[in-house]
Amino acid sequence: MTEVTFRDETAAGRAVAEFAVAGLPARMTVRELIRLRVREEVARHDAAPASDRFHGLVRPGGAEAGPDGRRPREPRRLDWERQAELAERAFAANGFVVLAGDRQVEDLDEEVDLAADPELVFIRLVPLAGG
Repeated sequence: MTEVTFRDETAAGRAVAEFAVAGLPARMTVRELIRLRVREEVARHDAAPASDRFHGLVRPGGAEAGPDGRRPREPRRLDWERQAELAERAFAANGFVVLAGDRQVEDLDEEVDLAADPELVFIRLVPLAGG
């Protein structure tokens, strides 16, 4: 079994947040890893009811983004499956990229060798304004 670190970074490479999950198989698809990550984030959020901020890959519906996380309009439990679907769509639409080791993974069904690359980096992409 493998321990994997999920880390968020800015486009400039600055680490923003990270957490590890142990007991994973040696190979998983990007889809499975995104779903696992989102499920873990939602579980951590729901286990800390005093926290009114959500620090996760996608913004829950109706939540307002701020510098210290996303704040739902009212405290509530989140549906991890709904959040995972949103994350999958965001990945497919280039809303964020995933790096495994020194390479970018580009397909939800691509397998990642977690024994060789136990750190996954998630970088949110921000569309440029202007025109």
